Amino acid sequence: MAEHHHHHSHGANKKVLLISFWIIFSFMIVEAIGGFLTNSLALLSDAGHMLSDAVSLAIALVAFIVSEKAVTMSKTYGYKRIEILAALFNGITLIAIALFIFYEAIERFQNPPEVATTGMLIISVIGLLVNILVAWIMMKGADTEENLNMRGAFLHVISDMLGSVGAIIAALLIMFFGFGWADPLASVIVAALVLRGGYFVTKNSLHVLMEGTPTSVNSEQVLTILKEHEQVRGVHDVHIWAVTSGLHALTCHIVLDDELTVKESSAILANIEHDLLHANIQHATIQVEGRTHAHKDSVFCNVKAETDGHHHHHHH
Repeated sequence: MAEHHHHHSHGANKKVLLISFWIIFSFMIVEAIGGFLTNSLALLSDAGHMLSDAVSLAIALVAFIVSEKAVTMSKTYGYKRIEILAALFNGITLIAIALFIFYEAIERFQNPPEVATTGMLIISVIGLLVNILVAWIMMKGADTEENLNMRGAFLHVISDMLGSVGAIIAALLIMFFGFGWADPLASVIVAALVLRGGYFVTKNSLHVLMEGTPTSVNSEQVLTILKEHEQVRGVHDVHIWAVTSGLHALTCHIVLDDELTVKESSAILANIEHDLLHANIQHATIQVEGRTHAHKDSVFCNVKAETDGHHHHHHH
């Protein structure tokens, strides 16, 4: 039954993403053209924000579709890394868009150009409604609580609303008070949001690609779990990394007493693997060594030792 529900939510997520993507993508084009025609940087920057939205929705979609592809011999983790690569690309694009908007805004603060405010107001109001519609579709039809992908897409749409609100306020300020600087100001605020998003996405995806220890995994806790069993005499060569968001792997060597039977060792391993699940490690590969064969190295694998002139040979 649970399995069936999972598939249902997966399919629902995909459908919601697809609908949201098309709505936002189409409106982004309207907004970009509108930004050019009305000469409003606030609209253009909101279109940039919507582009980042559309891309993050597309990434979430691709991630869902691709992660269903089977694991193959040449890609033993399936295609789960595509999601991270796409996220990295997304992050870098966002940073570029934000910097471009900052650059443009500096010029506009010095001499604010004429902005066709009525058009700007109409488009930004429609933009706000579009975002509210998409957020509502997402809240009703998809799993924005649990699924990282969906959650990210949902937060994007919410922050997008702020961009539209900014453009609306700017249009009103120019219309009623003639504050020409309101347009570049609104665009700078939106660009700051875009930059912040881009920075975090880039940072997190680079961390995953560099095989960094996942932020949601506590290394100390993992070591405690590995060592707390009384038959475990030592732990070394520990590696912890993320395959993709929510799939964390670990490999290590543990040293057990020589006189344990294979059955006893297996039981200990099963216990450890079960405990590791609580530490957010979904996939553990543990190699067992007897005390006589163990090499007394550090906990974390030190590969450097091989290249500094004195090779240490393993005597078995």
